[in-house]
Amino acid sequence: MQSVNFDVAIVGAGGGGLRAAIAAAEANPNLKIALISKVYPMRSHTVAAEGGSAAVIKDNDSFDNHFNDTVGGGDWLCEQDIVEYFVEHSPIEMTQLERWGCPWSRREDGEVNVRRFGGMKIERTWFAADKTGFHILHTLFQTSMKYPNIVRFDEHFVLDILTDNGEARGCVAMNMMEGTLVQINAPAVVIATGGGCRTYRFNTNGGIVTGDGLSMAYRHGVALRDMEFVQYHPTGLPNTGILMTEGCRGEGGILVNKDGYRYLQDYGLGPETPIGKPENKYMELGPRDRVSQAFWQEWKKGNTLKTAKGVDVVHLDLRHLGEKHLTERLPFICELARAYEGVDPVTQPIPVRPVVHYTMGGIEVDMHAETSIKGLYAVGECASSGLHGANRLGSNSLAELVVFGKVAGENAAHRALEAGPANQAQIDAQAKDVVARLTALANQEGNESYSDIRNQMGDAMEEGCGIYRTQEGMEGAVNKIEELKERYKRISVKDKSSVFNTDLLYKIELGFILDVAQSIACSAVERKESRGAHQRLDFTERDDVNYLKHTQAFYNADGKPTIKYSDVKITKSQPAKRVYGAEGAAQEAAKKAAQQK
Repeated sequence: MQSVNFDVAIVGAGGGGLRAAIAAAEANPNLKIALISKVYPMRSHTVAAEGGSAAVIKDNDSFDNHFNDTVGGGDWLCEQDIVEYFVEHSPIEMTQLERWGCPWSRREDGEVNVRRFGGMKIERTWFAADKTGFHILHTLFQTSMKYPNIVRFDEHFVLDILTDNGEARGCVAMNMMEGTLVQINAPAVVIATGGGCRTYRFNTNGGIVTGDGLSMAYRHGVALRDMEFVQYHPTGLPNTGILMTEGCRGEGGILVNKDGYRYLQDYGLGPETPIGKPENKYMELGPRDRVSQAFWQEWKKGNTLKTAKGVDVVHLDLRHLGEKHLTERLPFICELARAYEGVDPVTQPIPVRPVVHYTMGGIEVDMHAETSIKGLYAVGECASSGLHGANRLGSNSLAELVVFGKVAGENAAHRALEAGPANQAQIDAQAKDVVARLTALANQEGNESYSDIRNQMGDAMEEGCGIYRTQEGMEGAVNKIEELKERYKRISVKDKSSVFNTDLLYKIELGFILDVAQSIACSAVERKESRGAHQRLDFTERDDVNYLKHTQAFYNADGKPTIKYSDVKITKSQPAKRVYGAEGAAQEAAKKAAQQK
């Protein structure tokens, strides 16, 4: 096994990983930075983000507004000091992206345009048509190429991180192109591997997003925090899960049931707004959890439509926006709807249904993006900084990548200079153990099928940990995941080759994602309340007395995780009733009146 030495190792080359690499390189040009990715960086999952990135820019907006929208949207489970830092630094990072070449969409006067997004009271979502993730990723990727001290390891699959006496010391990766292993020694490691939504059968995530970083940190004793909060995006294509961005509704798209009725007005998001004239925090611009939950209620009432394949859907109607507007503002959406549903949004409504989209929880990190292991950092969807609470507002996540990517990179650079000498013999022994475990995994015998276990996991999570949950359903998911983890040990790898052995790679990924599924189900079953994306039919109210706290799942090699809790940091927004639509407007008016007295 080859052994190489670096100062910083970054696992994942999406938006968060690239921003961390640039920040580390700028902090000290003498540092050697390893950027390790399962795929070519432009194939990272950030490229799939469509809608936009949130940052205050309008004269009638403020950091307090963005803070309040985020904390209220997160049902008061956000770490409020994290939110304060985030809203203050997002505009700086959006401007930095522009300076690096990100082509933000513009108004006719040349100023940056911003669109409406769900749960935001004022337009603050910067966008590049409906390909924002692509343009952000391309901007970061081309910027990273300016730094000769960033060394890329494309198509390298990280198998485990290396630690010494509670401190990060590198990782072991498989060069998939050659079938060889490399030990990357580094006193600072940043995990930026994305979320864990492929635990569910119907999801928006790319095939590479299999919870690798989540599982690796978890197995090393780092808590996975708030994993029960999994976001359903309200509008995915029914057969593929491909996202129809929230930007569709920000531009004025409407959701209707089988009768052509705008049903969201019946679920605390009304009154009905004029078609083509969306209003912030009303109707289609409610937060994602509420809009997805409304679909479930309509389905239970029999108000959804059936596709040719028998899938329940509602309609996303954009026809009133007109061909010119759709071509200018939502060209990719039109392309996707035509290609995957045979529907032209100019003349036909798009069938949609909720689809699992985002992991609000993740690897527990502090304000410095650092985990409980010294020198181990995490950023992006794999991390739980406490920014999103129980429900993420759309467009906060792309901004999070760059705001906290910079934080992680700078702190990793500082750590690289401060770290003392490592016990190299102990680290080398760990690396050899990784090789031994890989060999054992490749040589396991049995008659279990990787695809059967993966599909049964996805079905169990959909049934037990879906939009609405019950004790019985969640316990069923917990038990099923335990069964599948046992069956996983009997998957035989048929392919014995070394180069791009997808048989082996898929098995490793399945082991990672089963860990993530177990942490989600076990965290969910213990939270006996309804909050944000965690809605229970048997505990229908939010319980701040007992559950205004973070869930922490700690790994147990021999069984289910240990579940603990930690306090939520509240700086200036005390928990209140979470309301939108007319009731939300009344609450805002009462609050302003009280402040003026």
